[in-house]
Amino acid sequence: MIAQNLAHEAVLRGFTVRFTSASNMLNELVALDGPGSLRRRLSQYCKPQLLCIDEVGYLSYDNRHADLIFEVISQRYGKCSILITTNKTFQQWNEVFPSAACLVTLVDRLVHHAEIAKIDGPSYRRKEAEEQAARKAQERSGRRRKRKASEPLNESSTP
Repeated sequence: MIAQNLAHEAVLRGFTVRFTSASNMLNELVALDGPGSLRRRLSQYCKPQLLCIDEVGYLSYDNRHADLIFEVISQRYGKCSILITTNKTFQQWNEVFPSAACLVTLVDRLVHHAEIAKIDGPSYRRKEAEEQAARKAQERSGRRRKRKASEPLNESSTP
């Protein structure tokens, strides 16, 4: 959510932005069949002033995927901003891109000139779900009390 808000603010300030999940970007690039179509699609990820890649680390990728994210990062390196969200430390990225030869260089380029914000805390989605569940439980409880209060007393229950 923070990445989406930062991307939105960048758009409001006049920057060009592309927001995508890591899986959408990498699977789209892997599916392209020719070097020309790959080059054109890569340029779409390299042109915006800000590229937001969300959810790096939720899935694991093969070497081809690693090569493609490396290509995107390399083409943008030193020219345009990249915002990446991940649930893994950089030391754990070998779980995301196992046996990728470019991993050390990829991380090196990402962290060079980077602002790294580590966010520790409860999930806002979990908090929101818990609050919603509590509201629904309270509503159900209120409806039950209302129903019981409006039910007529039957003869067996009168003194």
